[in-house]
Amino acid sequence: MTGASAVQPPAARQAHLILAFALLYVCWGSTYLAIRIAIGTWPPLLMAAVRFTVAGSLLYAFLRVRGTPAPAPRSWAAAALTGGLLLGVGNGSVCWAEQWIPSSVAALIIASTPLWMTLLPWLGRRAPAPPALVLLGVLLGLSGVGILLGGLHATPAIAGGTPPWAAAVVIVATLAWAVGSLWSRHLPLPSSPFQSTAMQMLAAGPLLTLAGAARGEFGHLTAAMLAPTPLLAIAFLVLFGSIAGFGSYVWLLRNTTPTRASTYAFVNPLIAVLLGWAIAGEALGWRTFVASALIVSSVAAVVLGSAGRRRS
Repeated sequence: MTGASAVQPPAARQAHLILAFALLYVCWGSTYLAIRIAIGTWPPLLMAAVRFTVAGSLLYAFLRVRGTPAPAPRSWAAAALTGGLLLGVGNGSVCWAEQWIPSSVAALIIASTPLWMTLLPWLGRRAPAPPALVLLGVLLGLSGVGILLGGLHATPAIAGGTPPWAAAVVIVATLAWAVGSLWSRHLPLPSSPFQSTAMQMLAAGPLLTLAGAARGEFGHLTAAMLAPTPLLAIAFLVLFGSIAGFGSYVWLLRNTTPTRASTYAFVNPLIAVLLGWAIAGEALGWRTFVASALIVSSVAAVVLGSAGRRRS
């Protein structure tokens, strides 16, 4: 995939958009379960710090070897701000909260992100009111995840249901993610979306390390962290969650509207529930099928509504 400034034939651009959305939907839909597996033995914030530091280092080194020039200091400052909001506060909060709430519940709460992405520019008087079709899509998507949420029960590993304060932390994460995503379109980040991705991950790594140290997570390091299962989960998060998933998201923020890019939040809960069925043996009932129809309809409405506004 190329940067937003490159001139592409319509067919190639459409193919890149489809690929980016596919990676975003599938890769990020599976990261919630991978996070849950990893923090079974790893302290959550230090796990996130290692994930983003490794992913950012690999991607940054690859780009520099291929001749990508070093970014300007102001680009590093912009990456620190957006990376801190998106990955430090946004993802770090989810990792921390998944100590108490199921991964599928976390994915469902994240589904409120498109609501912030749609309403914040309007409330800040930086954009006109969203088209009716986009608002309908947001409502359909929230209705779908609400139906899924209504059918979830406490898992044996996390007894007692979802603590309200843990759910509130994930809601704060959605707001931080939305603000960081919207600001990233206007800050002096590098023209290459993949260099921007690498820099934001490298900036988030030290912030998460400091946060983990402040929580005393270095005192909870154990030999169990080096077992194959958590290491494979972290490797999955590095390759698919960070490089493929987050890279696709940053590219989409430059090549489509923030509202369309944020439709991943409607699809990810469905992926999370399906993975729970395939891996953990959770039953699929009528709620899943009704919610699936609403979620697919919501994505279609948001995409069509956003396209209509761009043409008008």
